Amino acid sequence: MKNISSMILLLISILILLTTSYTGCFEQQNIQLDAVEIREYQGEKLSSVNDFRENSIKGPQNINTSTYHLTITGLVGTQKNYTYDEILTTFQHYKKVVTLDCVEGWSVKILWEGILVKDLISEVQPDSNATAIIFKAIDGYTTSFPLNYTTENNILLAYKMNNATLPPERGFPFQLVAESKWGYKWIKWVTEIEVSDNLYYKGYWESRGYSNSGNLNESFFEK
Repeated sequence: MKNISSMILLLISILILLTTSYTGCFEQQNIQLDAVEIREYQGEKLSSVNDFRENSIKGPQNINTSTYHLTITGLVGTQKNYTYDEILTTFQHYKKVVTLDCVEGWSVKILWEGILVKDLISEVQPDSNATAIIFKAIDGYTTSFPLNYTTENNILLAYKMNNATLPPERGFPFQLVAESKWGYKWIKWVTEIEVSDNLYYKGYWESRGYSNSGNLNESFFEK
């Protein structure tokens, strides 16, 4: 039975790869940026914004910053509702080179700039029972992490890549830089962060058989 289950998961993976190949899973060329893209940082060679492949569930999303809000809800003392400009002016900014590894077999090394998720969470005073964070995107995509993963690893919510503001194709206004996790955990177009006590919450791909932890050193399929 174990071998049969593994074979089924392998077939599902192949089907997913074939499906995305026919729905735009190719390198995007000549994406318009608002600044000159840098390709090296502190001696490290960087990938390009154009080296990603488009494999989101509904295609690139276009978000208007004049109406955008990032809501932080759930097990919190004070729910917050930030505009795009409030996030950029309220919180300290950080830079970090992190590689995204996709289950499809490609990877990109990018200089990300953003704010720390733990700074956002500290502002809402999480409940003592809170153990997880659920991220939600405008296209309906979701994923989750243990709360301590985001706080102990200084996880970024990025608004820039390689010195340029995230273009819509890359998750504008905010993309999670889920370092040490497979690419499906790197949620784009984030609109809500829910503080939760549900460590077993399964997001879009996780509910379809992908690993809930998403650890790079483990299979991306649930065993």
